Amino acid sequence: MAGCAAYGDTGTSGSTGTDAGTTGGGAGGTTGADAGAGASTGNGGGGGGTGFAKTSDIPVGGGKVFENEKIVVTQPTAGTFKCFTAICTHAGCVVGDVSGGTINCPCHGSKFKVADGSVAGGPAKKALAAVAIKVDGDAIKKA
Repeated sequence: MAGCAAYGDTGTSGSTGTDAGTTGGGAGGTTGADAGAGASTGNGGGGGGTGFAKTSDIPVGGGKVFENEKIVVTQPTAGTFKCFTAICTHAGCVVGDVSGGTINCPCHGSKFKVADGSVAGGPAKKALAAVAIKVDGDAIKKA
């Protein structure tokens, strides 16, 4: 899928989530290493536009799985949005839901933290790969 480098990624690339992310402000946000890969905070300026989701679709402390895009977007704290591949690193299943502070895989019970995609419970041993997004007004878009 164009614009989504981790589309279909099984997480075996060893992504650590330390790449630069996007923080809001200005016309399209600025890149900053402290935001973390796949992170977007603030509104990025502008007046919205279309994206694959609205910020109001993503609950604080939770998230939403976008099965068609094979990504999951979380909002660990108010106004901070993160995005990860929705492909479980254990067996390649699409994660099923986000609840209780974790991204949950229905196949074998793996759980990943909403804040950084790291493993909260096995059998998965590797984190979900981060996917770059940006927030433009109330729209969440792939970066």
